Amino acid sequence: MESAYLTARLLRLLLLATFLHHVARTAGAVPEVVFQPDTQASHGAVASEDAECSAIGRDLLARGVRPPFLLQLQHMCRKSHRLFVVSQGNAVDALVGTTFCVGVVGMYHSGIGGGGFAMIRDAAGGYEAVDFRETAPAAAHEDMYQGNVNGSVFGGLAVGVPSEVLGLEYIHKKYGVLPWNKVMRGAIHVARDGFRGSYNMEASLRWFVLRHADAATSLERHGAVHGPGWGAEGAQLPGRRPELRRGLCAERHASGSWGCHDADAIRKKIADEGADALYAGELAEAMIECIQQANGTMTLADLANYTVVSRPVKTITYRGLGLHTVGAPASGAVTLGILKTMEQFDLAEHQGLPGLAAHRFTEAMRFGYGARVGLGDPDHVDGVRVFEDRMLSDGTARRTRGSISDDRTQPVHAYDPEGIYTPDSHGTSHIVTADASGMATSLTTTINLLFGARLMDPASGIVLNNEMNDFSIPGVPNEFGFQPSTANYIRPGKRPLSSITPVIATHPRNGSLYATVGAAGGSRIISATAVALWHLLEHGMGMRDALREPRLHDQLMPNTVLLEYKFDNDTAAALAERGHNVTWVAEGLSAVQGIRILADGTFEAAGEPRQKNSAGLTL
Repeated sequence: MESAYLTARLLRLLLLATFLHHVARTAGAVPEVVFQPDTQASHGAVASEDAECSAIGRDLLARGVRPPFLLQLQHMCRKSHRLFVVSQGNAVDALVGTTFCVGVVGMYHSGIGGGGFAMIRDAAGGYEAVDFRETAPAAAHEDMYQGNVNGSVFGGLAVGVPSEVLGLEYIHKKYGVLPWNKVMRGAIHVARDGFRGSYNMEASLRWFVLRHADAATSLERHGAVHGPGWGAEGAQLPGRRPELRRGLCAERHASGSWGCHDADAIRKKIADEGADALYAGELAEAMIECIQQANGTMTLADLANYTVVSRPVKTITYRGLGLHTVGAPASGAVTLGILKTMEQFDLAEHQGLPGLAAHRFTEAMRFGYGARVGLGDPDHVDGVRVFEDRMLSDGTARRTRGSISDDRTQPVHAYDPEGIYTPDSHGTSHIVTADASGMATSLTTTINLLFGARLMDPASGIVLNNEMNDFSIPGVPNEFGFQPSTANYIRPGKRPLSSITPVIATHPRNGSLYATVGAAGGSRIISATAVALWHLLEHGMGMRDALREPRLHDQLMPNTVLLEYKFDNDTAAALAERGHNVTWVAEGLSAVQGIRILADGTFEAAGEPRQKNSAGLTL
């Protein structure tokens, strides 16, 4: 009797599970009622610069939520439970879906015409540092910008091999569980039906139009922007652009080239065919034609030969937690080195001494940025890995701490005796995700400067990067008068040095996940990430409070420390008394996204409070 009862119960559960499996595979979205925006929840979390994109990631995570009856079913069918599990989404699915969406709404600073880095933690506690940074084309060489420095900023010569799609595909194939085409549905929807403008978009476009009127006119003509007021906060922006399609398609058909696609059609093609849709065939040919017509040297072979690289993970312990990040050509070692120096100080010493902690942190930053000039692409520069390990050693941290005077800051040559400096990088976007299995991600993507190379492929609408500007140019001092870094000279296939520094924090005793964090904002990525972790781990703040704290930044040159206006006057005065050149700045030079896992297993997700449209969402 009991056996018959259990059999009947099992059959009912199987029927219900089959129905839910069908719903999960065919539904366009998970009902909104399962979401708890900006509150702590136990299934997972996503944070990005755009609320709509964070919601897309959370929707994908929601596919992994299994009700108690289904867990019971799995227990009853241990040997074959995989046959009945509802189609699941995990932190990587959420990362990929959110990133593709950010590339649509933030096309002016990131997207499939760029590249980046990611730190991945799998459910078993393993780590991978993924490098999908753009590379120099095969025809690139050390002296290619002699007499043409602007060629590293504008036009086809400025474009590094685009790599975001290959990077996301690599990460998804290795760690994702939902089908690729389903993970991309949200971005396709946003590209087709449009999205709301944000304050950050409006401010960025206003700055760009004022600084680069000619380029803005060209981009408006090609449909990347739509004139005064385009991007205004709250305005509904178009996804499909029929006027762009009519004008540019006629232009390209007249030249014998392949015709235009709307933004959603390009992403639908990538969803159906994978990265090959962009790196081979008609789309690739059209993109190369666009670059070459703008004086570029990139070829189809450059696209075909690009590879995603798995880098060694850089790890330290800091105040009892493990920190994991991406090494060169990213700048994870610089951020961790700053924190390692701060770990040498007794926290009690900061009590009752205004500005001492800020002074020490600023000095640690100056030494960190001074050491950064020794970094470059380890596949092209000998000794980089050894140099990074030395940067992160206890001995170096102790020596750096011993070189810091509590009374005065020092001349620039004390931190960088060779007078070398590396170029600054600019527009970026950061995304973090985590789920209940312990999987977590931290990814930064960029096209470098606003609107990259000021070049949009008319066939695809892809805004192309100007990442070649991140290399050093021989014999050309940067805008601060510092000589170029030989470790960052151009070589064919080389990746330029980047400020990107995604970090995942764990409890060393059991390896459990504690936090995932990262930043956007050019050279301020390093300091913003370090400051957030400093407040989170050294001052015991929650993620939201850590991100709200005013930030300071000192990259050695220019020889000034930037303080956000919300810094208290006593701290500013104490820094000035110690010889720091204090410059007050408005908030918004950097943007941090973070997720923290609390002791009870719930997630605290925090979007950047300086970005009005950012959102940390939990499930």
